[in-house]
Amino acid sequence: MMDFILLFIAGLVGGILNSIAGGGSFITFPALVFVGVTPLIANATNTFSSCAGYLSGAYAFRNELTNHKKEVLFTVLSSVVGGGVGAYLLLQTSESTFQTAIPWLLLFATLLFIFGGKANLFLKSFSNHNKYASHFRMVFLAMVLLGVCIYGGFFNAGLGIVVLSYLTLAGHSNINVMNGIKLIVSSSVSLAAILLFILNDSIAWIEGSAVLVGTLIGGYFSAAVSMKVPQQYVRWFVILMSCIITIYFFIVTYG
Repeated sequence: MMDFILLFIAGLVGGILNSIAGGGSFITFPALVFVGVTPLIANATNTFSSCAGYLSGAYAFRNELTNHKKEVLFTVLSSVVGGGVGAYLLLQTSESTFQTAIPWLLLFATLLFIFGGKANLFLKSFSNHNKYASHFRMVFLAMVLLGVCIYGGFFNAGLGIVVLSYLTLAGHSNINVMNGIKLIVSSSVSLAAILLFILNDSIAWIEGSAVLVGTLIGGYFSAAVSMKVPQQYVRWFVILMSCIITIYFFIVTYG
């Protein structure tokens, strides 16, 4: 019974973090391992459990996304494809191989989020002086989004931070819109990955359900709260979470 209470609380905290910035998987994934779920199964189960929080959070941000319907549609399609590819790669690859690369991917994502706005300004300036540059920018951003979604299907932890980094590079500045699109991406990636995990019997349903209930509750209510917080505070919170998560994984992987 204590294990399920622990998993529920971990899901609640994880759902809150996922809606506000990202990084909830760094609470839920270790909790699943702590109660005895093997790392590979815990990774797949965590994707399943976190999806409820993504969906409830995305629903809470629905009004923020009314003016971005075309972008959301393209994002969903890319996310489903990327999530499926990432999940397939996970099922074919040893977990230890990918874990060594995680700190570097997170470091890249953190730097991209911090300096993505300046990078986007550079891309726009370059586009204004080259008639083919705007097409290059569109293709480049589409490839980055696909790469982000493959990452999410392969390893769910840190997906929110990585998606926010991509959105910063793509030119978004409204943190509420960014959080809404982030949750759409996370939901779509997770649903595609979960389908493959189910077919491969890679989900611990009982433990995952306890986390799922927590993320569902935490994701919805924290999304409503985060929209009332000044954008600069949410941005700094994202940067803080990114740095903490990146340092944590460097210590765990190479310490």
